[in-house]
Amino acid sequence: METLFQYSNKLISEVSVEFVRHAYNSINWNNRMLGVIGPRGVGKTTLLLQYIKNNLSLKETLYVTAEDFYFANNRLIDVASEFVKWGGKHLFIDEIHKYPDWSKELKLLYDYHPDLKIVFSGSSVLDIKKGSADLSRRAVMFYMQGLSFREYLAFAYQLRIRPYTLEEILANKLQLKEIPHPLPLFQEYLKKGYYPFAAEEGFQIKLMQVVNQTLEVDIPSFANMNVSTGRKLKQLMAIVAESIPFKPNMSKIAELLSISRNNVGDYFLYMEEAGMIMQARNPTEGIRALGKVEKIYLENPNLVFSLANQHQDKGNLRETFFMNQLKLTHAITSSPIADFRVDGIDFEIGRKNKSGKQLSQAKNGYLVKDDIETGYLNTIPLWNFGFLY
Repeated sequence: METLFQYSNKLISEVSVEFVRHAYNSINWNNRMLGVIGPRGVGKTTLLLQYIKNNLSLKETLYVTAEDFYFANNRLIDVASEFVKWGGKHLFIDEIHKYPDWSKELKLLYDYHPDLKIVFSGSSVLDIKKGSADLSRRAVMFYMQGLSFREYLAFAYQLRIRPYTLEEILANKLQLKEIPHPLPLFQEYLKKGYYPFAAEEGFQIKLMQVVNQTLEVDIPSFANMNVSTGRKLKQLMAIVAESIPFKPNMSKIAELLSISRNNVGDYFLYMEEAGMIMQARNPTEGIRALGKVEKIYLENPNLVFSLANQHQDKGNLRETFFMNQLKLTHAITSSPIADFRVDGIDFEIGRKNKSGKQLSQAKNGYLVKDDIETGYLNTIPLWNFGFLY
């Protein structure tokens, strides 16, 4: 136990609190049991350590990671019981999905120690969702994704700008005196601004490690796949990356990868839940229904630049950014008359000389243009949608 405390206190003391994510203030940290989930590399560990450093007593708080060798011979429930005897009140468990039968033990912790607050995080969203059924009446789950364009400006350039609502953005109320010319910074964000580790050396190598770990380890272990299936998932990612955008033909994909047509939809769903892709579904089916998938995108623009190499399609990149920034807080689907439909509003995405003829039938429609600094009437700059969170 003493070793765990030493490691915990060291990590907490070393974490920087100069920049905190929008999620920090969006989470209700008072819940008795809280789960923070999201794809690999989006900053969950840092978020937990920052909250501890800013708000909690180190004498009453313990941060552990389920990857620690300590748990090879020690049960989590025994550690928690000992921690409570020492006066512990706040237990933070990182990478919880690496611990066998984690959901059952968390359930016991919740029931055995009513005065103990528990926060856990997991990078394998698939495993977390599979195990969260045991915690449905106990844990509150919060989904975290990568940096928005607004957060990137604060993280990389110390430009503190408040979030804007969708209504404010559509009314062209986003006017930034701090950034007279935002387009160069926006292009920088598209290439390497989504993941907080962009500030570190070897960004591309680390990003590919995230992709490989997700496709070769997380998904296959969840779905009981073999190694060769992991390679097929990487092939699927490459196809999506270079598409304009990708409109799935399940039969052709199955033939190309030599897999059953019935498995293709499952593979895409696993990749979506793991934070590798996004699927734009038909609006009649609902955002989370397993209805007809109209288009498939990589989860964020950084993945497009990393995986598509020299074959990035600008239209695909624009739509990827738009869907990524909207999906966290709004219901977004494909649109029968434009590119997307968000909360009943139709959006057409395009370059700066794009016409709005697709929106002629829309009851409420907006033209979203790339490569423009300011908006007017129902024309909104694409980069504005990076200020929603």
